Amino acid sequence: MKRKSLTKMIAALVGCCIMFTSCIGSFGLTNKLLDWNNNVDSKFVNELVFLAFWIVPVYEISVLADVLVINSIEFWSGSNPVAETSVKTIETPDGNYTVETNANGYKIQKDGEAPVDLVFNENDQTWNVEAKGEVYKLMKMTKDNEVVMYLPNGEEMNVELNKGGVMEFRQAANNFAFVAAR
Repeated sequence: MKRKSLTKMIAALVGCCIMFTSCIGSFGLTNKLLDWNNNVDSKFVNELVFLAFWIVPVYEISVLADVLVINSIEFWSGSNPVAETSVKTIETPDGNYTVETNANGYKIQKDGEAPVDLVFNENDQTWNVEAKGEVYKLMKMTKDNEVVMYLPNGEEMNVELNKGGVMEFRQAANNFAFVAAR
């Protein structure tokens, strides 16, 4: 009787070990994006880039690509496709996107559409979105303790690189998103 109980307990323990292992993947694309963001400049610029990338859904797309495609490829093939090349294809319900890492930013292209570039301009210290021949400024580095953020409606906002400045920009971005959603 004790032998049967011990055998059942060991079988249950082995079964639990197999069932409750985690194979969620490394989230390579999202982690690379976050690592890059952490090394942009000071912690305040990093926070502003982080907020800008939530407003322009860069982080959402990278997480979705990791969850739906890249982590599955990593699980089944045993290798992380993000680590192997600088050009990635991301499949979404809206279509396929190609993301290419360049020396000065990223080129993102949906199948059959014109590419969108996220580019850092070293000369004027700005991050820009370039699409269909037009350039939209996202952020400009101005001083050691200040940047200019460009809101989607074209307004500029000087943001001090401290907690107060970042909170002020966060509130302005949230207010803009709320007004735009109406």
